[in-house]
Amino acid sequence: MIILPATDLYDGKVVRLYKGDYAQMTVYSDKPLQTAREFAECGAEFLHVVDLEGARDGTTPNRRVVEKLVEKSGMSIEIGGGVRTEDTVRTYIRMGVERVILGTSAVTDPIFLQKMVDRYADRIAVGVDIQNGYVAIKGWTEQSEIECDPFFARLQQMGVCTVICTDISKDGTLSGTNLQLYKELSEKYKMQIVASGGISTLDDIVALREMEIYGAILGKALYTGDLNLKDAVKLARVNRP
Repeated sequence: MIILPATDLYDGKVVRLYKGDYAQMTVYSDKPLQTAREFAECGAEFLHVVDLEGARDGTTPNRRVVEKLVEKSGMSIEIGGGVRTEDTVRTYIRMGVERVILGTSAVTDPIFLQKMVDRYADRIAVGVDIQNGYVAIKGWTEQSEIECDPFFARLQQMGVCTVICTDISKDGTLSGTNLQLYKELSEKYKMQIVASGGISTLDDIVALREMEIYGAILGKALYTGDLNLKDAVKLARVNRP
């Protein structure tokens, strides 16, 4: 299992939201590159980046920050937030981003999603943010009418390789992750599932690893010191080829 420390960007700063609420934002650093390098020093090879302004507004205001992370962090980057056009996908891929995450556009424009999957294959991931059993969009500010399970089935049928799944009710709470959800998803679908939201203990890491979950995103627990990244990376690598 891979560990992906999370860097959520807002106005060029590293921030965290509480349950996706932009009004409950904590700024942890104004130096994203330094933060990423510290993660790399702890053994993390992958960085999960979200442009929060982009996710909400459909823009890419933190693109220059992402470019610096790709060029200078020494980590493989996946980026989501505001990716609504092929121009944006192409820009990020040419920049050297490992995976581009489609969120809102994957829900509202399945034709666009299929086109991107057909064209860029495993360089495209889908972010599925779950709220009350439904998929949320636009930076978690709106709840769609699409239920989680049929949406996952559709993604698998379309050939999506990787899905980042977040239980919004757990995100930023340090209350533990939704293990039952990830157990069900891992048993039901063949896609690479990345767990996100509420992962706050090494026990969470072990449980997800035992389910053979592909990856785990660590956010607030890293910034508060509740979870040691070196220990998490070490545990996740047990039994890893």
